[in-house]
Amino acid sequence: MFRLVGKLSLPLYQVACGSPGILGMSTKPTPLNAQQMRLLAVLALINFVNFAARQAVVPLIPLLRDHLHATDAQLGDLQTWLLVVLAIASIPFGFLADRFSRKSIIATGIICWSVASFAGGLFSTFLYFLSARALVGLGEAAYAPAAQSMISGAFPQERRAFAQAIFAAGMLLGGASGLALGGIVGPRYGWQAVLFVVAILGIFPGLALLGIEEPPRGPRSEVVPIPRLLSVPAFVSLIAAGICITFSSVSLISWGVDFAVNYKDFSLREASVSLALVTLFALVLGVLAGGYVADRLQRSFVYGRIIAVAAAFLLAAPFLLLAIQSEEKSTVLVGFFIASFFMSWYHGPVTAVLHDMMPRRAHATSVGVYMFATQLIGGLGPHIVGKISDQHDLQLGLQIAVAVMVCGALLMFLVIHFIRRDGIRHPILEAFRVEPGD
Repeated sequence: MFRLVGKLSLPLYQVACGSPGILGMSTKPTPLNAQQMRLLAVLALINFVNFAARQAVVPLIPLLRDHLHATDAQLGDLQTWLLVVLAIASIPFGFLADRFSRKSIIATGIICWSVASFAGGLFSTFLYFLSARALVGLGEAAYAPAAQSMISGAFPQERRAFAQAIFAAGMLLGGASGLALGGIVGPRYGWQAVLFVVAILGIFPGLALLGIEEPPRGPRSEVVPIPRLLSVPAFVSLIAAGICITFSSVSLISWGVDFAVNYKDFSLREASVSLALVTLFALVLGVLAGGYVADRLQRSFVYGRIIAVAAAFLLAAPFLLLAIQSEEKSTVLVGFFIASFFMSWYHGPVTAVLHDMMPRRAHATSVGVYMFATQLIGGLGPHIVGKISDQHDLQLGLQIAVAVMVCGALLMFLVIHFIRRDGIRHPILEAFRVEPGD
């Protein structure tokens, strides 16, 4: 039997979304309906505010270095420990999201990051501030697996990468807005004011969440044990690639503004606003282009979305090195623009691939396991780059981060190998699929 959600049973909801078709074969895209658009808009708004709260601290690093008397390694820990908490909490929240109300879990995440952000503005010692920033990670751990599961449940498989890309666009817009907010408000009103603002902003997506309905999913009895998920070689290989990509991405994001200020002669305001504008346009264009290209390739190849991701990171690497090594401000910004465009191709397709691999009742759990590994290990990047900066210089640390990113891109070809060998849906999970295309 199928569980009813709102007024739609599972088969009827699929009729509204369009039939899933067969992965890797040409299918005609189905027009989106109002319910799908509303759900996607609200979840993208949540992603926007959360990442604004996360990234608003990045341009504050020069201010925090003076106020908290912290080393670069300690300042790198602000991002690292946030990701550690996010990683540890991702598995239990993903587990719960596959079994209970995803809206309730998302609401819990909003409360967590808003309270933690506000508390961070009240503390003036590094240890307490670090603790508050780390707890911001609880918010993303709660909402991300649940939100991505809802999106894949609401959209047909041939549109998943683009739908997830729109959700990721909210994250990228929020991150760029957070950079601009911190760089403008922090020097004028103090770093505490920045945290108070982003905490209050959390109220709005919480209210918008009340007006959406949850898409259906498979029976609760069909949930998949985590050891069974880890028996899928393509999934494990994708996690390994994601660890490398996360290491490099969060390192570049965490240290980008400080690097521009101390190595490229940008002022704090100039670096924050310039990088925010560059990444705003590049990331949004890139994430939408990546989702579109990935879905197009998926119609021809069962591993088409992975091809898009791997190629994008290999294209991004030389432009990152150009930005890191150039002395001209304009060249630095152009290099970051092109690199950011290609790096943002990752977000929509990788979530779509995770959900394509897994039965419907394992969507949130698989994302939780993926986030646990990638954020826990990859999240060490800002700390390691900070240590390299303390002992050598920040430029060397960022160059190493680029090399790790290239390793992640190459590991994507291992994912392709396993998908070609075993199929996108590994036979070991067939017992947990309750319908074709699940």
